[in-house]
Amino acid sequence: MGDSARYATIPGFVISGAAVPTPTPETSVNFVTFIYTLASNAAVHFGDVPEPGATETRAPNLAAAQHVIGLLAMLEEKTRGNLTPEERQFLDQVLYELRMRYVAATAPKGRIVEP
Repeated sequence: MGDSARYATIPGFVISGAAVPTPTPETSVNFVTFIYTLASNAAVHFGDVPEPGATETRAPNLAAAQHVIGLLAMLEEKTRGNLTPEERQFLDQVLYELRMRYVAATAPKGRIVEP
């Protein structure tokens, strides 16, 4: 699976099971679009997508990506019990995917066992 399949509803990105339309300027601000915005920022920090208005991706900034994941984790904790089932599922899925992306980005690149 390429990097373009790692993020929920970011243009060109899909999270399995998440069916949320890509936000547009006309879309009202709500919790899902807020989470979408944070996930988009993480994608930029991972170096997977260019910043809005740019054509080239930047080098990964894993500290910034980790910060965004921390923000989402804090939101998950602080909103527990106050979200709709759809909002909860979306946030849980985004957090899972971003955490797995961080693990992949920080994993050693060599073999686990040398022959």
